[in-house]
Amino acid sequence: MRRRSVLKGAGAAALVSTLPRVGAAANSLPFEAPVHVGSVGLRTRDAEALSAWYRDAVGLQEISREDATIWLGAGEQRLLALTEQSGLSLAGRREAGLFHTAFLLPSRRDLAQWIAMAIDRQLPVSGTADHRVSEAIYLTDPEGNGLEIYADRPQDTWEWVGGEVQMGTYALDVEGIMSTLGLLPPLWQGAPPGTRVGHVHLKVGDATRAGRWWRETLGFDAVSTRDDAVFLSTGGYHHHVAVNEWLSAGAGWRSDRETGLDVVELRRSGPAPSAVFQDDWGTTIRLV
Repeated sequence: MRRRSVLKGAGAAALVSTLPRVGAAANSLPFEAPVHVGSVGLRTRDAEALSAWYRDAVGLQEISREDATIWLGAGEQRLLALTEQSGLSLAGRREAGLFHTAFLLPSRRDLAQWIAMAIDRQLPVSGTADHRVSEAIYLTDPEGNGLEIYADRPQDTWEWVGGEVQMGTYALDVEGIMSTLGLLPPLWQGAPPGTRVGHVHLKVGDATRAGRWWRETLGFDAVSTRDDAVFLSTGGYHHHVAVNEWLSAGAGWRSDRETGLDVVELRRSGPAPSAVFQDDWGTTIRLV
């Protein structure tokens, strides 16, 4: 599940594609699952600058401010908290923490609108991929936090074998995505209502141990397992959480004086008491 390819070959032809418009089947997951990701909090050295970047690159809107925290989201849904702290150093790439926050757009056509904007603004991307269950583009924010912009394929097309969802990393069909615009010109007006944090991908020192922690402590199901990464979910989604040791094998407890992940907020679909947990690398998980 490594990133591959680059955003190329889309060009002007893709932006004015005359291919027929392709509809997108709505998914009931991941947000009807028993537990899903609600929001992600980041520690930052400059909340104003980072907020401006997420507004421009992702299309999030400012929702509210609470002391040193700026909340961003879409359609009044709070998705990302940026909390400024003085004296932070930039987190190293090989330390435990955030691999990426994955922003799920409502449809493949919304992904096409985002791609058109990214091409027009020459927005740097770090990779693209077709994961069989989803189509994704990867970026890195100015403080080194990874993020993913993606759209799910219809869930009735996902293949499950022996209780594991079949995912992979293949070349992204950019022209196919852009064809969903039909004859209409691209019109990106920011992240549309219905945009959510679909999943969070974490860097850990030991993926097997981390996967066991998520299963035993929070009741997640492992839906795809390998030696260096585990993908987990509830309710049959392809993954709400992933843990990997691709860059961070052997990493220890995270420092709270570095930029990066502050908290992952999980939401239950039904009423239950709130709780706060910390994994074996010091990442805070809030269950509400």
